[in-house]
Amino acid sequence: MTSASSLRATGSCLCGAVRYAVTGALRDVIVCHCVFCQRACTSVGAFSACRPQDLMIVAGRVKWYNSSVEAKRGFCARCGSQLFWAPAHGRHVSISAGSFDQPTGLRIAEHIYCEQIGDYERLEAASD
Repeated sequence: MTSASSLRATGSCLCGAVRYAVTGALRDVIVCHCVFCQRACTSVGAFSACRPQDLMIVAGRVKWYNSSVEAKRGFCARCGSQLFWAPAHGRHVSISAGSFDQPTGLRIAEHIYCEQIGDYERLEAASD
């Protein structure tokens, strides 16, 4: 059993059927503009990440879809919310930033695959 003091973050899907807890370190958020995220998230993907052993599904059922030979994506089996992205190498599991309970303390660290950005999107340089 995990003690409340060891929890780093918690979260859920849209309907609340899937609940998860993270007990280890979380990476700041990476915003992905790749075609896979455009299709799966209907825009960009915004994901944090942790070690697989630090993620616990505490309620509900996650259904996994092999989106490519390099990765699989985890969804709530009930409402379809995309919660996770797991690369085949297995060194981390990415967690949808929007699924975390607030506050997270996370920040956007970078944008990736910007060369695949949708023509509807405009990526502005951050100003101080």
